This record gives sequence, C-alpha cells and structure tokens, in this order.
Amino acid sequence: MAFGTIDDAQFQAFAKRVGNKVQAKQIVREVGNGMRKLATQSTRTVKAATPVDTGTLRRGWTTSGMSFGGSAFSFTLENNVEYAPFVENGHRTRGGGGWVEGRFFLKKTVIQIQGEFPQYWQPIFDKALRGLLD
Repeated sequence: MAFGTIDDAQFQAFAKRVGNKVQAKQIVREVGNGMRKLATQSTRTVKAATPVDTGTLRRGWTTSGMSFGGSAFSFTLENNVEYAPFVENGHRTRGGGGWVEGRFFLKKTVIQIQGEFPQYWQPIFDKALRGLLD
C-alpha cells in the first residue's frame, strides 16, 4: 500500500525561479530524509498496532520503494506474510460456519499518519526553504 505522496509542483516552480539547482537538489535531499524518517515512524507505528500470536506478522513489516518521481515523494509500507490480509480485513472460519472480524491495524495506522502529516512536514519544508534563501 503506497501512501505519503507530496505534490511539489509549486516548490519546483519556486526553485526554478530562484535558479540555483544545487540548492534545490539539497532541499530535495532534505525532504527525502524527512520522508525516510516518516517511513521509519510509520513502520514502528504499524508494528505496534499489529496483533501478536507468534510474532511473524509483526516481523513481516518492511518499507520499500522510497522514491522521488518528478513531482512526488513516496514509499511503500508492506507485509508479505501470507495471512496478513486475512488478519487485517477478516476471514471465514474453517468450514465456513463463522466470521472472524478484521483488526484493521494498517488502515488505522494510515489514518493516524495522514492526520499527523501537516504537523510533521511543516518544519521540514520551513527548514528546506530557509536553506534555499540563505
């Protein structure tokens, strides 16, 4: 599940107007560092919310796909444990006689991170823009 993209079209226009591509690349690097911190924090948060029986599901979380693609930063938070979707979304019991409710630990984590996103990114962008103007 990919989330946490940032549209930087206005930033790119500003960087072009300023005209110093070296400083603009420095800002992209700083924002990328901030995105890596967000990915690490997201992994910690989802691991803490993941139910534990044997610990395999909790250990299965990884972050990948950290990228800057022209107009957006993104990363992917994933769990390749075979039964992860069933714990997340719910499943039928053996024999089909009942239903086990989903725990929605990933969905809740994404909602939490999206709510914290503006407070998290404002200081990073302020610092990056101050660096551009110095």
